[in-house]
Amino acid sequence: MEREQDKVNKYGLFGKDIGYSFSRGYFKEKFDRLQINAQYVNFDVPDATAMQEVLLAKSAAGYNVTIPYKQDIIPFLDRLDAHAAAIGAVNTVKTEDDGTLTGYNTDYIGFRDSLLERFGESHFSDFDETVLSASSYKCLILGTGGASKAVHYAMQQLGVDCTFVSRKRSNNSLQYEDLNEQIIKDHTFIVNTTPVGTFPEVEMAPAIPYQYIGDSHIAFDLIYNPEQSTFLTKALQQGAQIINGIRMLELQAEASWSIWNS
Repeated sequence: MEREQDKVNKYGLFGKDIGYSFSRGYFKEKFDRLQINAQYVNFDVPDATAMQEVLLAKSAAGYNVTIPYKQDIIPFLDRLDAHAAAIGAVNTVKTEDDGTLTGYNTDYIGFRDSLLERFGESHFSDFDETVLSASSYKCLILGTGGASKAVHYAMQQLGVDCTFVSRKRSNNSLQYEDLNEQIIKDHTFIVNTTPVGTFPEVEMAPAIPYQYIGDSHIAFDLIYNPEQSTFLTKALQQGAQIINGIRMLELQAEASWSIWNS
């Protein structure tokens, strides 16, 4: 039987094909640097059922969750905090003292705070994390998965109107084929929340009309491997400011750590 001390000092990441994962390396370095008696492991599971089995075993004091399980994990949790419930996706789970599981979302914190670090609150109109505010900025969110929902939530907090772009048309999104010069020029922020362009298929990029991007645009890619994705390279060539996902990941990881230790 696993000792209680082993359990409370164990954390991990749920995902699929996550040998590359940022989180394990980040937390190992953190634990070593701060001499924290803990370990962080990858729970590389093939499907949601296997993830549920790990959760039922109460293998860790806290979990992070990545693609493709940020929404699939929700039915296995006992409760969601208000932000995760509003977003509809979970990337952080805390095992409570009574063994129940609470889902959180720190992706929106990482995304939002990486923008605030870069541009400052004054860049956004009347920033208040509890109040939606009017802003002249608009954002195209490429993708409609769990990460896109966190980006949308963060942008709402910053007062930025968002439009989703998907491969399939819906009442809530455009298709990539719909994007034209006017739509691109009307949206200051273009955020890639899809895995397109990540290692090893680094030459790929979302199919948008890059020729309409200019120096007033800010291109943000949640991808961090490679450091400069093809999406960011194409946007930079058009004069846009570019941001990759590494700082967002660091900030969301620290927010997860705070939750686990609260």
